[in-house]
Amino acid sequence: MSKEIISDMKNKNVLIVGTGKSGKAAAQAMVKLGAHVSIQDNKPEDEVDSQLEAYLEDKNINCYWACQPEDMTQFDLLILSPGVPPGLPFIEEAKAGGAEIIGELEIAYRVGHGRYVAITGTNGKTTTTTLVGEIFKAAARQTYVVGNIGVAVISKALSAEKDSWLITETSSFQLETIRDFCPEISTILNLTPDHLDRHKTMQNYIDAKARIFENQTKDQYCILNYDDAECRKLIEKCNATPVPFSRKEILDFGAYVKDENIVIKDADGSVCEICGVEDLQIPGTHNLENALAACAIAHFAGIDAEVIAKVLREFQGVEHRIELCNEIDGIRFVNDSKGTNPDAAIRAIEAMKRDIILIAGGYDKGASFDEFVNAFDGKVKALVLLGKTATKIKEAAEKAGFTNTVILKDMEACVREAYRLAESGDVVLLSPACASWDMYTSFEQRGEHFKACVRELER
Repeated sequence: MSKEIISDMKNKNVLIVGTGKSGKAAAQAMVKLGAHVSIQDNKPEDEVDSQLEAYLEDKNINCYWACQPEDMTQFDLLILSPGVPPGLPFIEEAKAGGAEIIGELEIAYRVGHGRYVAITGTNGKTTTTTLVGEIFKAAARQTYVVGNIGVAVISKALSAEKDSWLITETSSFQLETIRDFCPEISTILNLTPDHLDRHKTMQNYIDAKARIFENQTKDQYCILNYDDAECRKLIEKCNATPVPFSRKEILDFGAYVKDENIVIKDADGSVCEICGVEDLQIPGTHNLENALAACAIAHFAGIDAEVIAKVLREFQGVEHRIELCNEIDGIRFVNDSKGTNPDAAIRAIEAMKRDIILIAGGYDKGASFDEFVNAFDGKVKALVLLGKTATKIKEAAEKAGFTNTVILKDMEACVREAYRLAESGDVVLLSPACASWDMYTSFEQRGEHFKACVRELER
């Protein structure tokens, strides 16, 4: 089906599955475009936000709370929220009845306007997406920063113009449900185990991520991490022109570090120097990789080196990602709640220049914590654990010979104990290596609670 045909939603029977940010935005867009809209969510009606309920009632939207429609063959289209697995029985029933199953990212691409930069990877997505958005804004491009970063794509795609740029953080869940989605520039930052509770195998996870470039052509670009073995394997499979970036090697083409400077070499051999590595305000080698990717994206989108360099020198990072939030009695408190998998937490540990009292633990996504514990490397003095994975992490630590661990019931207790254990010159680092869903609705809520607990220490 062509984009033009499918973009006509008038009188189509559409079921929105899930009422998170993307589900709400998709429902509003489908109503605006004249579709007959229904909505489904597993939560009971008494847990539904009153404002949402009022909107749904006002628009005569059929609601299925804590249940599914009896007749799934009535729907032409299902739009799934990212947290909804596509293989659920009622979704399969709709598919068998002829309905198309897509996600909010896909429908936004079809019904909206604008040019897409799509950024995925296990870690660094939010930082890189935010940084790229700042560069594009500084270049006077009409820019929307959307996607998994917290702003539904469709909420901006309908108002975007043909020459607008949608800088889009894309998760593996969102990429599972694309069909036509085709960014001008795609990016895969890195690939390490994550979301294995959903994807089951690492290969399934990689395959979902690799869908980001499946509809691209050679006149478009895919930015890939040359230092990451799994990303490097994808270069041969890439339909777009692959642009590697590396912080370790000098490349014949792409973005890399030479003499402590970030440079980009074009296909014709010409070299563009961006800025010095020491000019970056965001700490850690992982953030150098994020900066290299952002530089490559911006350069191949036609943005001048001077604009890119100016933003890199000013960019301070994003909230909840290695965020210095306080210093008390010479002890620094760093909020890395965005460290939702072991690899992200390892990067945070590596970025610290002080001895660490580490707060970790949370929802179990099926990851191993062996590499996480091995990364302590004498820098972590004590491990303060909470959440469902606390015992699992403690066992991995003890197996590696690290025994200075304690399991506590909540964030308040963890922060107080970490403060008690820390000495002047240390850092108390919240980098959970796990998702937040066992105790919090999001990593943002967890990070805010950590910061509130730190503030309480001063009272």
